[in-house]
Amino acid sequence: MVLGALQGIPRASVEVTDDAGRIVRLEAPARRVVALYGAFAETLLALGGRDRLVARTSADVQPDIADLPSIGTHMRPDPERVLACRPDLVLQLAGRHEALQQSESLRRLGLVIAVFSLDGFEDLFRVTRHIGTLCGLDAAAKDLVAAWEHRLEALRSRRGNTPAVSVFYEVRYPNLLAAGTKGIVHEIIEAGGGRNVVETPRKLVRLGEEALIDMDPDVYILQKGPMNPDPVPLGLRPHFRGLAAVKTGRVFEVEEAVFARPGPHSLDAAERLEGMLHGVPQRKGEENPPSRKGSPPPGDGRMPEGRP
Repeated sequence: MVLGALQGIPRASVEVTDDAGRIVRLEAPARRVVALYGAFAETLLALGGRDRLVARTSADVQPDIADLPSIGTHMRPDPERVLACRPDLVLQLAGRHEALQQSESLRRLGLVIAVFSLDGFEDLFRVTRHIGTLCGLDAAAKDLVAAWEHRLEALRSRRGNTPAVSVFYEVRYPNLLAAGTKGIVHEIIEAGGGRNVVETPRKLVRLGEEALIDMDPDVYILQKGPMNPDPVPLGLRPHFRGLAAVKTGRVFEVEEAVFARPGPHSLDAAERLEGMLHGVPQRKGEENPPSRKGSPPPGDGRMPEGRP
């Protein structure tokens, strides 16, 4: 529930209920925000709220916020550094026990903590509205979410009755880790016209190579990023050479920060995946301006020449 007048007029207080079930109330919209998860910082940037951010985590090195002081990692923020930033709002991601313990420590120091889940598009839309409310950016949040909802509906309507393409999303290799049916990656696959062959209702799923061979996906996606820094070409993995995706050359490399971090890039990811799966170019007028400088350029992500 939003208390107060419209954006641009001073408000006595703002209030939302976070995903831990706590009422988060501020005497006035937040002007000094510490985002302990990078997607929240990216959301503020997309809302035009760069001036609200007063710190970053050590993993968030994008040019837009590289000059901000680092407060440590998402999982282990340094309480003294956070306090030194004098935030009136700290944003944290729900789910990881260790991270939530750190949030409780910060709350005991008198800071206002808002904890939000980001497991899919509906979460992304809802949390963006909440961040807009807490930071006095309601109108920007409303417009941004409306644009995202329009793009998502356009993706779904374009697919119509077109058969979904079977997709495997590699999170890490070796010790193969895949994207299951819980989380933004699964929803991106579906929105792009794919069918996730890993049907386990978890965000991350450990698999043996034999299970993958039995699934035999039409398309194989490798993410590149902190969890999978240098993906091994499938042609160099003896057991993978017989996969349909390898035989047809439908192996794609994507950026972990774009495809696996729920945030302003998630609709970009779904539209790019649509192009990979169905050969649909990104349509004019549907491009979403990057929420940060240095964002990966559009492209189909196909593995370079000489890589399967």
